[in-house]
Amino acid sequence: MKQFRTILNFELKNYFKNKVFVGVTIFLVALIAVVMFFPRLSASFQSDEVETPVSEKTSVMLVAADNEENAAMVQEVFASAFPEYDVQIAEGGLEAMKSQITSGEAECAVALDSLTSYTYYVNNLSMYDETPNRIDAALQSMYRVHAMVESGIPAQQAGEILSAEIYSVTESLGKDQMQNFFYTYIMIFALYMVILLYGQMVATNVATEKSSRAMEVLITSARPTSMMFGKVIASCLAGFIQLVCVFGAAFLCFNLNKSYWDGNLIINSIFNMPLELLLYMLLFFVLGFFIYAFMFGAVGSTASKLEDINTSVMPITMLFVIAFMVVMFSMSSGNVDNTLMVICSYVPFTSPMAMFTRIAMSTVPAYEIIISVAILIGSVLGVGVLAAKIYRVGVLLYGTTPKLGNILKSVWKA
Repeated sequence: MKQFRTILNFELKNYFKNKVFVGVTIFLVALIAVVMFFPRLSASFQSDEVETPVSEKTSVMLVAADNEENAAMVQEVFASAFPEYDVQIAEGGLEAMKSQITSGEAECAVALDSLTSYTYYVNNLSMYDETPNRIDAALQSMYRVHAMVESGIPAQQAGEILSAEIYSVTESLGKDQMQNFFYTYIMIFALYMVILLYGQMVATNVATEKSSRAMEVLITSARPTSMMFGKVIASCLAGFIQLVCVFGAAFLCFNLNKSYWDGNLIINSIFNMPLELLLYMLLFFVLGFFIYAFMFGAVGSTASKLEDINTSVMPITMLFVIAFMVVMFSMSSGNVDNTLMVICSYVPFTSPMAMFTRIAMSTVPAYEIIISVAILIGSVLGVGVLAAKIYRVGVLLYGTTPKLGNILKSVWKA
């Protein structure tokens, strides 16, 4: 135990003395603070500016009705449906209307063949242009009113019929996926970044010790399990402290500027995470980090040269990226209880992300969570012990990169 504490303290001090680690932490905290204070700063600047009344709308929408009788009605309806535009009746024919659009005098135009047929003209069509959908809704309403009036229903009564509002209440008996999506995504992404960053650091540190022959001295004075667990837990604590600093700064700055974020549902949902879900997040975060960090450390000890690290850890990185992609695609589809996600919930290399996502965005029976966590804890301990044995054997592996079979044989004999 004394050896473990010594190694743990030594590795932690190395992280806190690392200028890159400290610099990145300070940069992220400062960046979060700027983002959280931005609405307050923006509001203060806007209050100092002298507001000048805008007499005219800058964007022009041209409308060409199917006949002169409908022109006034069409203009009125479109002006109501598009309050951000200055709706004008097009004059001079189709070519003149197109010329006004290409020259920038008008932003768009609508040429009606009838109340159920039109052509929408725009210079550069945006991927997010919702104007045609709004035009459809406006014309559909006009057509229905016109049809009702022709059938003998007064125009006022027809308008009241079409403008009737529907009131509804949605009550979720399980989880609200939309509400939980954002902090689930942040947790998965944070786990992805931390594991790849700190896992790589663990592998690099181990390979550096080996290349400098320091590992041979260390392995004779401390047990491999103490060294491996000390290194991995120190890396986990460093990463966790960094995340606490970043997210703690975000939480503090959010509460200082809470009134300025009232209208932002995404930000509010992130900082209103239920305590139960936060505890699950910490549990799967720590266990997921441990199992991959042990694997990175074991692979780092088998690398003959520091330059071989990227190649050596590639299979582990690819495994983790595949798990990440499976979870991301399932979250995007809204079906987080598909067969692949259920299987991944019990596989220790994918369960930290898969099971947490299911807990956050679905209703998972308690026994499934218990089984998943038990398998993950057992796997962490097993992989940790195996990584320590590989670490000890790795001291003697110099020269060419060893094959997996040779490593397993050496571990079995050890």
